[in-house]
Parts: sequence; C-alpha cells; structure tokens
Amino acid sequence: MQDILEIEEFQTEDIMSLNHSRTIQRIGSYLERYDDIYDILPELEMKLNGKPVKPDVSIYPNLPEDWDTDIISITEPPIIAVEVLSPKQAMTDITDKINNIYFPAGVKSVWIVVPLLQTITIRTPDGKKLTFSEGIIKDPIIDIEIPFDQIFRKRF
Repeated sequence: MQDILEIEEFQTEDIMSLNHSRTIQRIGSYLERYDDIYDILPELEMKLNGKPVKPDVSIYPNLPEDWDTDIISITEPPIIAVEVLSPKQAMTDITDKINNIYFPAGVKSVWIVVPLLQTITIRTPDGKKLTFSEGIIKDPIIDIEIPFDQIFRKRF
C-alpha cells in the first residue's frame, strides 16, 4: 500500500487581521462619497469566466436595486477590484488572480493594497502600474481618488 501524504490546504486570502480589516473599511468608507454614480461593494462573491473570486472591495457603476431578489454570486465584472494583501498571502496569489481572472473577465483596474508596506499599486490591463505611498491615489480609469493618509492614518 502506498503512503499518502496529506497536505492541509487553506485559503490564505481568508486569513484576516486587524490592519487588513481596517484597510478595507477605510477604503470603502471613503469611496462612499461616489455613491451617486458607483456601488462600492465589500467582499462581494462573484464568478468571473467561471472562476470564483471575492475582491475585498468592488466598484461597479450603480447597479439596479431589487430588495426582493438577491444575487449570491454576480457574474458581471466590476470596473475596479481592490485586493488588500492578507498577512499570510503571497503577492503571486493576487497577481495570478489579476492576470488569469480579473483582466480576462474585463476588470479595468485592480488596486493592490499592502498594509505592511503602506503602498497601493494600481494595475491596468495595458500593463500600467502606478504605485502610491503618499499624496492622492487617483485611478487612471474612472474619476475617483482617495487621499493616501485617509487609508493609512494614525489616530494616536
């Protein structure tokens, strides 16, 4: 009989932390000022090109509201997907998701937020990479922006 080595698998993106949660909350809260034209949706389950993904924050043009019918897994890609690097997550987990799922499905820009380094890199399908560690974060695809210090501010 052949020995079988079992390897415990876990989803590294499911490992949350205080800074990870705080970053998602601050991005979503600040972006609420664009609520008249965009839906800012945290942790929305979606299936893009048949593959399940769940960005930390998704930005859509305002979607129709129907409180009688809900959607468990949306199949339309967001304009922007925001991915916050989890404490135990490899950067390649995010870049693979961007290159193999988000961009082929039609996502126009992806924000990669790294709380430990306090950086935000915006990537677009044409290969552009904009990295911010201060100032105003401006998305090159749609007219939204966030002051960097609103995300990584310190209250004390």
